[in-house]
Amino acid sequence: MSVVSPSFRARVRTSIEGPVASVFTKLHMTPNALTLIGFGIAIVGAWLAAVQLWIAAGLVVGFGAAFDMFDGALARATGKSSKLGAFMDSTFDRAGEAVVYVGIVAGLLSVGETNGAILAAAAMAAAFMVSYSRAKSESLGFSSGTGMANVGLAPREVRSVILVVGLVGAAFDIRVLIGALALIAILATVTTIQRIVFVYRQSESTMQEVQK
Repeated sequence: MSVVSPSFRARVRTSIEGPVASVFTKLHMTPNALTLIGFGIAIVGAWLAAVQLWIAAGLVVGFGAAFDMFDGALARATGKSSKLGAFMDSTFDRAGEAVVYVGIVAGLLSVGETNGAILAAAAMAAAFMVSYSRAKSESLGFSSGTGMANVGLAPREVRSVILVVGLVGAAFDIRVLIGALALIAILATVTTIQRIVFVYRQSESTMQEVQK
C-alpha cells in the first residue's frame, strides 16, 4: 500500500474542491486552462534548476505539484469532468515531470556532476514506470479508478516532496539533491515492482474465480 492513505487523499480533495471552484470560476478559468498553466509552472521550475537557482526551483516545483490538484478539483466541483480533460491532465503531468528532470540534468551537468545527472535520468525513468504501470493496469481493468494510486511506497506526492527537499537542499550542498534523486530512483523502482506484484495477484485471483 501507499504511504499516502486513501482517506488522506479524500480529506485533501474535499478541503480544496470548494475553494478552488469558487476562485477559478470567478476568474472564468477552465480545467484544461489550469492544466496548461501547471505545465507552464513546470517549465519555469525546470529553467530555474537548469541555471542552478536551486531554492527557487524547489519552491516553484513544489507549488506546481500542489497546483496540479486544481484542474481535477475544478472539473469535479463544476461538473466539467471529461475523458478529454483526464487525458490532457495525465499527458501534461507527465510532460511537466519530464521537463523538470531535464532541467535538473542540465543544472547538474553545468556544475560538473555527471553522476548526479545520470541519477536524475534514472529517477525520471523510474518515475515514469510508476505512472505507466498504473495507466496500463487500469486500461486492462485492474484496480480501476484511483485504486492503483494507493499501491506502492512512492506515488507522485511522495516523489514530489523528496524532489523539492533535494532541490532546496542543493543550494547548501549539491549532494542533498543527488541523494534525493537516488532515493526517488530506488523508491519508484520498488513501487513499480509492488504494482506488478499487485496486478499479478489480481490476475491469479481472477483466474481462480473463473475456474471455480
